[in-house]
Amino acid sequence: MLDVTFKEDDSRIRINYLNVITVIFIHRFCMSIRSILISSNLPTVKQLQCFTAVAQELNFRKAAECINMTQPPLTRQIRCLEDLLGYELFTRNTHGVHLTKSGNDLLIEAEKILCLISGLKARNARSVDKIRVGATNTLNFENISPIAGALKSLVGIESADVHNMNSSQLIQSLQKSSLDIALIGEQNTRVEDISFHWIYREPLLLVMPSSHKAATQHQVSLEDVSELPLFWFSWSANPAFYEKCEKLFEKLSFPLKRIKEPDDTIVMLSKVAKGNAIALMPRSMCTFYHEGLCYKELTDNHSKHLNIDIYAAIKNNDRRPHIFEAIKSLKSSL
Repeated sequence: MLDVTFKEDDSRIRINYLNVITVIFIHRFCMSIRSILISSNLPTVKQLQCFTAVAQELNFRKAAECINMTQPPLTRQIRCLEDLLGYELFTRNTHGVHLTKSGNDLLIEAEKILCLISGLKARNARSVDKIRVGATNTLNFENISPIAGALKSLVGIESADVHNMNSSQLIQSLQKSSLDIALIGEQNTRVEDISFHWIYREPLLLVMPSSHKAATQHQVSLEDVSELPLFWFSWSANPAFYEKCEKLFEKLSFPLKRIKEPDDTIVMLSKVAKGNAIALMPRSMCTFYHEGLCYKELTDNHSKHLNIDIYAAIKNNDRRPHIFEAIKSLKSSL
């Protein structure tokens, strides 16, 4: 034990000694807190963002659109967060989605945490030329590793608040200077003030009922499922891609029946699983698994026509060096 004797009139020694003891205690306490924070399994920022989006919209589809995600990965983020915390955040029934009491309590704290992180990011942001990038909702670029890696490596990159835009809408945003770069599916040769730079070719997969006799094949042609209608989109959503596919459809030996695809992808896939139709989807979007549903590669004679060529689009009069460097990095990474 430390033996210290104080003189009654020497208060300065007594105060210094107490200060040392206090500093040691605070240091050990802080070290203990840091150890807990580092070793604990805590929610991720992405999980809190997904939770906050659903809490605000009270609709999983709308929440996914708001943060530029598809619905299945958003749902997985919420389930992982609930498993981590050990309690339900939402109740779901035929009347809609509602916050539980625990969910409401978490929302208050989650918003504080996200505001704090956003403030730190803004305060410490480097002075670099920003690049606003918008990406078509037709593809999930997080699942196209070459493009995802190239985007992460770019300095000054920031995802634009494009919500749920298709390629045509992205081009319009580019023309209005709301974007610097638009990652789109197929180039629209009718647009004169935009230049297109080829980046990647994304294959389409055939989405079909697993109960169909052709589901046992490694590759499936449209002829193999000719009795089923195809869920299809409108020409206005992406004229170039639409016309590219139509060229093959016109050469088929049978009339291909097309029906309007639902706005909700989950609804569409559920109908396919029931054996009511087929669909064509980019490989990067084929992440939702449902009983009765399967994804198949197309036969070679179809796959070489049914794909999406991804382009980075910029305005013709954009001569900024950092934009050209970004395009060069995207092209060279593949």
